[in-house]
Amino acid sequence: MSDRTRGVALVTGASRGIGKATAVMLAEAGYDVAVSARTIHEGEGRSDTDGVALPGSLDTTLAAIEATGAAGLAVRMDVLERESLLEAVDAVLARFGRIDVLVNNAIYQGHGTMVEFADLHEDDLHKIFEGNVYAQLALIRAVLPQMVDRNSGTIVNMISATAYQDPPARIGKGGWGMGYAMSKAAFARVAPMLHRELEDFDIRVFSVDPGFVVTEKTEATGRAKDYAAHFVPATPPVIGAAIRWLVTDRGADSLRGQIVMAQRECKRRGLLPGWPS
Repeated sequence: MSDRTRGVALVTGASRGIGKATAVMLAEAGYDVAVSARTIHEGEGRSDTDGVALPGSLDTTLAAIEATGAAGLAVRMDVLERESLLEAVDAVLARFGRIDVLVNNAIYQGHGTMVEFADLHEDDLHKIFEGNVYAQLALIRAVLPQMVDRNSGTIVNMISATAYQDPPARIGKGGWGMGYAMSKAAFARVAPMLHRELEDFDIRVFSVDPGFVVTEKTEATGRAKDYAAHFVPATPPVIGAAIRWLVTDRGADSLRGQIVMAQRECKRRGLLPGWPS
């Protein structure tokens, strides 16, 4: 059992990429961390749309968390399986007794996310919204009551510039899919609305725009080159450092309910020594 004086964070989509980096950094900052994803063991992960093998797993992330001295918990979660979301929250509460921080990082990455309108089928669009909006709302609804009871908590919603920027080019040349952008635009409205609705409580809600990040999936699928001409890339630890700052520093309260540009805040505040080089 962990020391109950420590805060507890739940980071979704943490088998690799931004989720993994965030989970480990929160553990280093003194949190016990529960992580969720579909990929439990190394070698199981594959890109939904490309079939490319992806490195990373909850086992690997959990080992990195525990190496910091923090307690960790790995729970399977699939954003298209509502029962798995609620069971994961129940498992975290059963283990730690509380969830102080929710980082909504997991998204749906299947068919339809990166196609043009002519190829966007309605069934795929329903899955995109289920995995990128409704699943996250279900998680917030599951963790919020105990935050309200304690009058304390932090919710970080990972959004995207696709929510409010026009694509610089077509898909395959630096652009993105309409379905994905629509879902992120919807999700981007959650933090400002919750911030206003929860103004009587000390519950901090942020939207985080990570910018262009080169993750294990970006490298494995060879897509980095599609965006390199239009965006300056960062790595997952850059975004993890920004999220750690939001969670741990009350100086970030001035950004509650707003879109936080993770790369900009990391650079201007020197949150990751050595970046940018």
